[in-house]
Amino acid sequence: MSLLVVGLSHRSAPVDVLERVAVSAADAGKVLSQLLEREHVAEALLLSTCNRVEVYAVVTAFHGGLADITDVLAGQSAVALDELSDHLYVHYAAAGVEHLFSVAAGLDSMVVGEPQILGQLRSAYAGAEQAGSVGRALHEVVQQALRAGKRVHAEAGIDAAGASVVSAALAAVAAELAAAGGGGLTGRRVLVLGAGSVGGLAAAALRRAAVAEIVLANRTEASAQRLAALCEADGTPARAVGLHEVTGLLAEVDVVMCCTGATGAVLGVDQIASVAGSRRNPLVVCDLGLPRNVEPGVGQVPGITLLDLSTVAERLEHEGSGSSAVRTAHELIAQEVRDYLAAQRAAEVTPTVAALRKRAAEVVDAELLRLAGRLPDLDAAVRDELSRTVHRVVDKLLHAPTVRVKQLAEAGGGEAYAAALRELFELDPQAAAAIAAPIRPASGGEPSGSP
Repeated sequence: MSLLVVGLSHRSAPVDVLERVAVSAADAGKVLSQLLEREHVAEALLLSTCNRVEVYAVVTAFHGGLADITDVLAGQSAVALDELSDHLYVHYAAAGVEHLFSVAAGLDSMVVGEPQILGQLRSAYAGAEQAGSVGRALHEVVQQALRAGKRVHAEAGIDAAGASVVSAALAAVAAELAAAGGGGLTGRRVLVLGAGSVGGLAAAALRRAAVAEIVLANRTEASAQRLAALCEADGTPARAVGLHEVTGLLAEVDVVMCCTGATGAVLGVDQIASVAGSRRNPLVVCDLGLPRNVEPGVGQVPGITLLDLSTVAERLEHEGSGSSAVRTAHELIAQEVRDYLAAQRAAEVTPTVAALRKRAAEVVDAELLRLAGRLPDLDAAVRDELSRTVHRVVDKLLHAPTVRVKQLAEAGGGEAYAAALRELFELDPQAAAAIAAPIRPASGGEPSGSP
């Protein structure tokens, strides 16, 4: 079985397609269950963020697995398969591992090096584990990807190559305000719709930008109040309001940041147009929602500038891609992928090597038992020395071929070497398979340690 990655991102699809395919946290378990019901999918993980939707699956066959995954994605999104296929990318086996490691390191992100993807990947793993769709193979590869991502951030200094999407979006907002003669975000009043993880990042970035006030609105008002209290404690004036107050505030604020988990628009053209005429200064609306929180037509309202994920992506294209930190990060990921794949190839022969050693031990034990029957009066000390000697001889005879076969397997063809060992020593294939029987990781935690 091999790793198959099927997905679409800001690199391959426009926002309107991404938002139709995006899977909410509430629906992720259902999608994973549908994937596991398919014939060729043995394990599955779903990563759905503001700029990517990807399925990582362990499949028994490439074409069958691809058909199963694309069918589920098309069915849950109501996007025709032909249209969806135009935007999908596919990575298989080693290429799939490389893609996962690059994603974990932030090298495939809209803002190169953004650290949020590590947390998003952990959450995706936890969700798949809770849904029972993670087995040994996915556990090991995701665990190693997370470790590789942490290493890149620690050793390459890639965080300096780019901030989060939120920070990049605020930089775009500041540029729009400055172009209008307003001097950026400092001293501005900002309305933030959404008090979840993205809303929290936005509030933190706004505090650092020294805005005059942050007004927070959220479906659950208590969450907005908690975030407002954090802003106040940090020295930035902030308050929480109900969603029914949002329209009135549109005439007073300078910027609106939309980052809710709503499945439909929370700001419409009519709503914005009703207050646009009463404003003295331009209003910048930044939509970081997926699906979009703001109707696209809002950008056509006079005096309103609309920025969304597509706009941010255009502004960030090629930014930081040539820095030394990014080059170092790519080198580290290439090394991590090589090491992981070499270890996996070596692991292909490990069950057979273990079965060979087990078979040899059984033969030695049987012969020593036969010797005890023939020479029942043999001195105990002599018997022990004979036993140690025979075991040493067998261990030395097996040492060189078993070490060498693992080394050869690291370069590829591990299963062929394992098959040769089974044939030469008449090993039962079922015995080797039993040694390598999948062990599901314990539920309730994220991957940690080495496989």
